[in-house]
Amino acid sequence: MNANRLINMAMRMIMRRLMRSGVDAGIGAVSKRMSKGKEGQSGPAPETKQAQKRARDTMKIARRMGRM
Repeated sequence: MNANRLINMAMRMIMRRLMRSGVDAGIGAVSKRMSKGKEGQSGPAPETKQAQKRARDTMKIARRMGRM
């Protein structure tokens, strides 16, 4: 193996770890926010819908980054 392949391999490993930890942190923050939902309402709160959209967008970005 040449040095370029080794450097690329190491960078991919590091980027995967960083991306995974970022996505995990984002999903954790969204789930905390969703669990705080307003009680006594019928149907999901508007904040919950926004949090769900943010979580879906985050997952789309994570899947896109996984293809690289």
